[in-house]
Formats: sequence, C-alpha cells, structure tokens
Amino acid sequence: MPQKRKENEEVITKKHVRKIIYPIIIGLAVVVYLLQREVDVDLFSIISFTWYSLFWIAVAFLMMIIRDLGYIIRLRILSEGDFSWRQCFNVIMLWEFSSAITPSAIGGTGVAVFFVNREGLSFGRSTAVVMATSFLDELYFIIMFPLLILLVSGSTLFAIGVEPGQEVVSFTNEFFYFATIGYTVKFLFVLLVAYGLFVNPRGLKWMLLWIFRLPFIRKWRYKMHETGTDLINTSRVFKTRSAGFWLKAFAATFFSWTARYWVVNFLLLAFFFNVRVFDFMDHILIFARQLVMWIMMLVSPTPGGSGFAEFVFTRYLGDFIPVGFPVVMALIWRLVSYYPYLFIGAVMLPRWLAGRFSGSRKKESGR
Repeated sequence: MPQKRKENEEVITKKHVRKIIYPIIIGLAVVVYLLQREVDVDLFSIISFTWYSLFWIAVAFLMMIIRDLGYIIRLRILSEGDFSWRQCFNVIMLWEFSSAITPSAIGGTGVAVFFVNREGLSFGRSTAVVMATSFLDELYFIIMFPLLILLVSGSTLFAIGVEPGQEVVSFTNEFFYFATIGYTVKFLFVLLVAYGLFVNPRGLKWMLLWIFRLPFIRKWRYKMHETGTDLINTSRVFKTRSAGFWLKAFAATFFSWTARYWVVNFLLLAFFFNVRVFDFMDHILIFARQLVMWIMMLVSPTPGGSGFAEFVFTRYLGDFIPVGFPVVMALIWRLVSYYPYLFIGAVMLPRWLAGRFSGSRKKESGR
C-alpha cells in the first residue's frame, strides 16, 4: 500500500473517531458562548420575522442543497458512472466533513482520496478524480474573480467603511492584501496542475523534485515524488477526455459554488428586508465579496476557517448589516453553511467506517 494511502487511513481510522468528534463539541460550545455574549435582545426589535423570512431562510438552505448536488453530479461525471448516486453522496458528505475539521489551507483533499478509494476506485483513479475536482474548483475562482472586479470595480469590492469617492485599492487594505495572496496561490496552482495534467506531467514531476532538493524543504522530497507519480497517473486518466466531458464537470462546479455564495444574500433578505432595500448591484457586490472571502480563507490556519471566517464576515459584509448584527449574522451564516456538515459527518463517518472496514476484514478472514 502506498505511503500516502497509509497516512490517509491513519487519519480516518475508527480509533480516531473520538478525536474528530471532540473539536465538533468544542466548536459548538464556542458558538453557544458567543451567541449568549454578543446578542443584545433589544436589537431584535428592528427585525420583522414573518413567513417572508421563513421563505428566504428555506431558499438559503436550498442553495446549500444545490451546492452539494453540484458536487455529487460532478463526482458522478468524473467517476464516469462507476459510482452510484449513493456512493457520490457518501463521498461528498464525508469530504465536506473532513474539510470542516481541517485548516482551510489544507482542506479535506488528502483524506478525500481515501474516501474515493474505499468506495471502489483504484488508488490511481481516486487520486485523479480528487485532483480534477481541486483543479475545477480553483478554475472557478480564477475565472470569476476578475469578472466580478470588472462588474463591481476593485475599489467598491475592497473599500470598507469609507466615504463614496474616497475608495482606494492598495496593499494597505488588509482585504486586498489577503485576496491578492490567495488569488496568486490559486492562479499558480491552476497553471501548474493544468501543465501537469494536460501538457507534461513528467516535466512537472522533475521540476518539483528539483525544487525540493533545497536544504530547508528536502525532507518533503519523498512526498513530492509521490505527488509527481500521482500527477502522471492522473494525466493518463484524463488527458484524452473530450471537451464535453470537462464542460459538464465545470458546469456542475459552477452551479455548486455559485449556489454557495447566494446563501448570504438570501439570509440578509430574510432578516433585514424591512430595514434596507437590496438592489441588484447590492446582491452582486455581496456575492463578489463572498468569493473574495473564500479566497482570503486560503491563509486561515484554523479548522474550516473557524474564527477567521466569522471575523472577515463581520468586517467585510458589515456594510450591508445594521450596527450590532454582523456577529449574529456571521454565526447564522456558519450555522447554515458550516455546522450541518459537522453533524452529518459525525453521524455518517462511524457507520461508513464500520461498513468499509468490516468488509475488508471479511475478505481477509476468508483468505
């Protein structure tokens, strides 16, 4: 069994389930604490909670369902029908769970290879599928970010709390600084993976091994050797696929990420429709700022971007929320878009592990 596969199994084996559940409990405890500490009950007098509010909250949850459905369809496409819809659902939910408990800069990609492999694909094809999903995700950001800047202008996108006409975009703006770093990393990643997937995988592997001869990163050279080998295997799997194959996979990616970013728009409509009128450009700007938020979260060292995501939300979207409510809305946003995956994963993971490992033990005992 390859070294990387062993490491992934070690992370997600049954004996580690409790270690995964503990941060979930801690995270929920922090949420309850913040709700009790930050909420001023008197502020809620400005909110009219009606059937109209329930409708938009339901639409926000619908966006999350569409988001996951897009991921499921994409996995079905990339597996070329070898996965059933149920298997795709299992992998996506467990993948989201692993992403929710790992730092945003790392994500759940490494463990995702293990999930895909245990559902029946070979290790080489599993690596190919996961690398392709990562490539499509980053490609969405690379394409959408400049388009949205052209639509709403960079000054409007990054100017927070300044008077109209005084917007300035520079590296003194922390949001612009983080977004630039995140976008640069994503752009370089897409270029490297595209070159390796479709042009010269062996050349990219050689380049990685050459770079990792440097003394201060030499200890990771063996991992780069494995990564390069995975890249070559990935290229063999996907290099000959048609343009239609990739267009369908990217379309599923587009709908998934776009649905994710509309969640906040609908939550704001649910709670503040009687406080502020949101016009079309307001919604586009909110959408654009969320995309930038996710780019900035690339630098977050905390599991699922916890803490960092709430901070950026309150600062970056505070222009659209009445004073005193940004923290509350940040928590509501995370309760809709983040914490459900902790619950779903905590329920699914033990059962999934029991089913997959019990099957392996039966095969071994029958030898």
